[in-house]
Amino acid sequence: MKGFELYVGLFAGMCTAISLLPQLVKIIREKRANAISYGMLSILMLGLISWIAYGVIKNDYPIIITNGLSLALNILIVIFTIKYKTRTT
Repeated sequence: MKGFELYVGLFAGMCTAISLLPQLVKIIREKRANAISYGMLSILMLGLISWIAYGVIKNDYPIIITNGLSLALNILIVIFTIKYKTRTT
């Protein structure tokens, strides 16, 4: 059963992590990010950092890997949001 739990955890975490990928692609493609909330992203990233810490404490690699990927995508969204926020075209 441990193997099944691992795959379920990885699948769930990957779905959560890649959920922001369409937003990132949209920001990069349109070179606009006027409706992104920094407050939401900050709270989300704080939660992801907490999940990573929890995964480290529990030695749970699916939690560490999937939340690490999600955090990386969020950081990219922040970077491109800052880069494109002032553009109006």
